[in-house]
Amino acid sequence: MAELGKILIFTGLFIAILGFILAFSDKIPFNLGRLPGDIAIQKEHFSFYFPITTSILLSIVLSLLFYLFDKFFR
Repeated sequence: MAELGKILIFTGLFIAILGFILAFSDKIPFNLGRLPGDIAIQKEHFSFYFPITTSILLSIVLSLLFYLFDKFFR
């Protein structure tokens, strides 16, 4: 039962941090969806966007979070 409590606390903190980031995202100096290295092609009747740098950054952050979660809540 203690494990479930730890998971709920971690999940709640994660949601609170995510909400804080979203609430103040206009004050962040970079736009997470438009980082240098993201591929954006726009033509007359065609647009293509592939967020490669954003994907790599998100992967690193999530990997770190899952590592910390596994280390401290196992």
